Amino acid sequence: MRLIYKGFLTYGAARPLGKVVAAFLCLVSPVMAAEPVTVLALGDSLTQGYGLPEQDGLVPQMRKWLEDQGVEAELINAGVSGDTTAGGAARVEWSLTPEVDAMIVTLGGNDLLRGIDPAVSRRNLESILRIAQANEVEVLLVGLSAPGNYGAEYKSSFDAIYPELSEAYGAFYAPDFFAGLGGGDPAALQQWFQADGIHPNAEGVARIVEGLGPHLRALIEAAQAE
Repeated sequence: MRLIYKGFLTYGAARPLGKVVAAFLCLVSPVMAAEPVTVLALGDSLTQGYGLPEQDGLVPQMRKWLEDQGVEAELINAGVSGDTTAGGAARVEWSLTPEVDAMIVTLGGNDLLRGIDPAVSRRNLESILRIAQANEVEVLLVGLSAPGNYGAEYKSSFDAIYPELSEAYGAFYAPDFFAGLGGGDPAALQQWFQADGIHPNAEGVARIVEGLGPHLRALIEAAQAE
């Protein structure tokens, strides 16, 4: 996290007063000591806000959640509809501009829709984490669960990607993007989705944000501590 120091040019007897003023400013106005954390949200249509008015998408609703929590952060929407883990890996390096302090990675849904080999998805996500690590950017890796129609072996291999890579690279980990929607009967969950049954509606996004919010807050606090 980049810090902005308010320096005092002091000489002789003025130096002690300068120190007192500096200490007072740090106590009463800590926001003067640091910029808000800038977080890149690297993802696909779930991040981009497909099918929703801009204000109802994931990133705008997450901004509002953070504001309500009193957390100062700038979120950059780097969601691209249709993007796979390969697309994310291809653009992550130039997406991590110098002001970015942390990154949320929500990729893999389109890999599942296309039945991409989990080993390929793993390599792509690992590439993203490796680049983030080289740039000293904290990461929150958000997991997804594979459906059972590809078979037990595929599901086991895919589902293991997120926790294993998070541990290997010291990334923050949210086990399930859709955790905020709750479990139970899949048919009952459809009330939180748009007509396509894939993309959440505005209320669904709000629930997803409630589930992901604490993970994001922990990510931001870690970036602030650097």
